[in-house]
Amino acid sequence: MRKEIHTNLQLVDVLNEWDPFHINGGGYDTEIADTIQAVHVLNDPAALAGRIQTIYGFSFEKVIPMDQCLKIAERLLAIKASESCTL
Repeated sequence: MRKEIHTNLQLVDVLNEWDPFHINGGGYDTEIADTIQAVHVLNDPAALAGRIQTIYGFSFEKVIPMDQCLKIAERLLAIKASESCTL
């Protein structure tokens, strides 16, 4: 349980830093929660990128380019993988 909390906190930090719509100071709490849930369910970067694009697009009625979504998806999955490999 503790490892999952640490992973989730790292994911939150990365997503807060990402700030795809340049809001500054947050404003993505719902999207971050939905994205973290998707990270725990999906393992394919392209599938996660599509889900991220949908999550943020639904909330903000703007489309984030897929290449940006793929970059963040890869970062998030790398964090998930690194945490699952630790003893």
